[in-house]
Amino acid sequence: MLSRVAPWLASHRDGTAPDGVTVRALGVPDTAALHGLASTDPVANVFILAHLESTGSAAPTPGGATVLGVFDDDSLVGACWAGANLVPVQLTPGLAGAVAAAAHRSGRRYASIFGPAPTVLALHSQLEQLGHVAHEVRPDQPLMTIAGPPAVEPNWQLGFGQYADFDTILPACAAMFEEEVGYSPYLGGRDFYSRRVAGLIRQGHSLVHLSDGEVVFKAELGAVTSEVTQVQGVWMNPSYRGLGLSAGYMAAVVLLAQKMAPITSLYVNDYNSRARATYERVGFRQVGTFATVLF
Repeated sequence: MLSRVAPWLASHRDGTAPDGVTVRALGVPDTAALHGLASTDPVANVFILAHLESTGSAAPTPGGATVLGVFDDDSLVGACWAGANLVPVQLTPGLAGAVAAAAHRSGRRYASIFGPAPTVLALHSQLEQLGHVAHEVRPDQPLMTIAGPPAVEPNWQLGFGQYADFDTILPACAAMFEEEVGYSPYLGGRDFYSRRVAGLIRQGHSLVHLSDGEVVFKAELGAVTSEVTQVQGVWMNPSYRGLGLSAGYMAAVVLLAQKMAPITSLYVNDYNSRARATYERVGFRQVGTFATVLF
């Protein structure tokens, strides 16, 4: 049984599963088990829980994304979303080798791995041995949450983005992406990223302040469940930076997000001291540590 397998055994290092443990793609019958597993940490697992609330199924998506489930005999003990990105779900680092091997066998190219730091870094180590070369590793990203009112006054110039403003919002989203990851989101084709931004606007997950035909500040709710939202894509127009505006905007982000769920979460690079200070001023507190690996 998994509980009796030592993490330093060869099976954890060479990509083979420990005795009694199997890895396979989940299907519709596994939906309840996956939901139960992810619900043990609704903040860390908001990505997969949002997917389950949206689709109602653990089965592969029409686009070919799957959820790899790790079973100890008949019990689901861990999982990993395998689509454009790899996103572990309650997966212990000791099982990273078996999951990485299964992800590698699929032949997919992954843009990133993100989630709880110990497991993300273990997956990266295993995938590196299989020839997946990372562009950048961000090993320490505080995972932060706030529940209840923000500690500063909100700037109510922020509101929900409207599709009529799509052509103004899209360039700001692309600028944020390029600042964050170091390359254009259009490298794989403009259409895919444009559809992603348009979808966020239509879902009411785009938060923006427009002035004189340009974006002053924007953020998105990248994952939304009935319990938790996860804020992503926070960006201030360079012309407005250094004016002390960020905290008010983030307070408004929190209050708008709380229209959908009581807990607002985000994760931030440890070296971004200015952003961390702003989030703490608003009332966010660290509840865990994420990591991101960019390929």
